[in-house]
Amino acid sequence: MMNTDLHGYHGIDIGGSKIELVAFAADGAGLREVFRERIATPGHDFLLFVQSITALVERADEALGLPAPVGIGLPGIADPASGRQLSSNVPALNGRLVAPALEQALRRAVVIGNDCQCFALSEAQGGAAEGLPTMFGAILGTGAGGGYCVGARLQRGLNGIAGEWGHWSAPAHLLAQYGLPVVGCPCGRRGCLERYVSGPGMSMLHRHFGGDGAEPMVLAARANMHDPVATKTLGAHLDLLAHAFSSLVLSLDPHAIVLGGGLSQLPHLYQELPAAVRRHLFPGAQVPPILPPRFGDAGGARGAALLAQQHLSASAS
Repeated sequence: MMNTDLHGYHGIDIGGSKIELVAFAADGAGLREVFRERIATPGHDFLLFVQSITALVERADEALGLPAPVGIGLPGIADPASGRQLSSNVPALNGRLVAPALEQALRRAVVIGNDCQCFALSEAQGGAAEGLPTMFGAILGTGAGGGYCVGARLQRGLNGIAGEWGHWSAPAHLLAQYGLPVVGCPCGRRGCLERYVSGPGMSMLHRHFGGDGAEPMVLAARANMHDPVATKTLGAHLDLLAHAFSSLVLSLDPHAIVLGGGLSQLPHLYQELPAAVRRHLFPGAQVPPILPPRFGDAGGARGAALLAQQHLSASAS
């Protein structure tokens, strides 16, 4: 039986291998989790994908006691002209009108955002950057992306791609300094920062310097044991990342940068990155706090629910 006195939102975090839905009841204290379920992603069948999401939402409605609006975090972006999904690591969604198809199947509002932006929104509202005027959430995982929040509200921009710092061009002087090649990117461009500062990017740097391309956690452990190739790799990675974050400071001047993704678990980033960023700034410019996430991987679905709440409250005003 549905309870019309309640308010709530469903947040769905969609990745290449799993879909996680979290149902939240909304009250004066914020969002309170009442239901969570994870299923495998039907990555190659769009009809099965829609059917799976529909069944998942129906179970969440029952647990919450009402048919709640749905927010979804997806990797990639939607083309602003056509609305079709682009650059998704879920092949079934590429080129599809995902939001209209789900709205028709679910018979309710569906708001879709980039998964990195959802992470940022979650950390801005109740997360590591709670109460700050502005923040930037920077994902460092299999890729590099992010989101920018002002007053705990996500700023998406004209194309909905605000925060895509991973597709800035890597600085030519640092590529030359470390003898690095200009690497192609799946986005179609060359030399994108993501190809150097993501987890796979760090492994690529290690191979370039003569190593075996080990995973970042292994490289950090080797550097702690004074392995020279791992130490050189982490130094180059830190320099490239620091230059990128100095550009974030110069362009957006956030009050904090919150790290997400697998590389956010590397302690040396919090210890060494602020000073490294400072070296790329002019004298007198302050480096904002660089913080670990409060919600981590669990923040994707929460941020998607907050995105739906933000979108619907803006539509009502």
